[in-house]
Amino acid sequence: MSNLNLSEQLRRRIPALQSSSRLEKIHKGYSSDDKYVVYDGSGCPRYILRTFGIERENNKHLEFRSLTWMEEQGVRCSRPVEIGALPDHGIGYMIVSFVEGNDASEELPLLAPEQQFHIGMEAGLELRKIHQIRCPDKLAPWHERMAAKHHRYRTEYNKCGISIRDEERLLSFIDENLHIMQDRPNLFQHDDFHVGNLLVKDGKFSGVIDFNRYDWGDPVHEFVKVGMFSAEASVPFSVGQLYGYHEGREPDRQFWRLYSLYLAMTLISSVVWILKVKPEELELMMAKIHKVMEDHEGFGLLVPKWYSQYQHQS
Repeated sequence: MSNLNLSEQLRRRIPALQSSSRLEKIHKGYSSDDKYVVYDGSGCPRYILRTFGIERENNKHLEFRSLTWMEEQGVRCSRPVEIGALPDHGIGYMIVSFVEGNDASEELPLLAPEQQFHIGMEAGLELRKIHQIRCPDKLAPWHERMAAKHHRYRTEYNKCGISIRDEERLLSFIDENLHIMQDRPNLFQHDDFHVGNLLVKDGKFSGVIDFNRYDWGDPVHEFVKVGMFSAEASVPFSVGQLYGYHEGREPDRQFWRLYSLYLAMTLISSVVWILKVKPEELELMMAKIHKVMEDHEGFGLLVPKWYSQYQHQS
């Protein structure tokens, strides 16, 4: 398709878009999909359109199916509308409903701490709904898949020439705790649940978006994005998410031990990932990694300082 009139061609070729007035490209995020807001005849946003290489069509059908599961669970997120392909142009497409709101990362700092905490509580409750889906197909045990993935990242990390400060303590902590992943469940994971993929409207939680990285595994792994991203944007929100998910109770020691293991492993994979995907953002990523190391004192602490300090202040 010619870039000059790509939006117009998409509107004409895709049945659900033929009554739309215009498409507006979205430039945020790391996804390889092209994303557009679809406006209806009255100029109101109605859908999100994602286009992708046709070789990814099978995976995208699975993602589309996952949104059907979310709808069945009553998760506040986009609803699946249409999925298809334009083979002559080598692309597939997915259309989902538009969820109103702005990124929580932008909205939370404008709100009072109590509001931030409440929005976090709501997000945690939504995450519990997401984790109600059990893997419908036979899949290798979580600990086997996760250990294999970590070892691949560890090999690449050792070759990359970048070192995390105090990495010996970090790597020792991981090695000493890998066994605790044994017998953890394979449940549905959004796998990118953080303030950049959560929406806030009029000071309230309005929904979760971008399920394109979904996976199956231990639900505790979902919380690594709290430590990497959400806590940096809002500690009250992050504590609220933990409380909401645990139905008003504090997480127990087993949760914190698993959380810390997964977060420590994520630091290794994040170095490898950023070098491959956005090497120009290496410095920013290393700053996040060293902040996590500081929060956990090189993983001498299971409970991060931001959580403990908030509890003390409260």
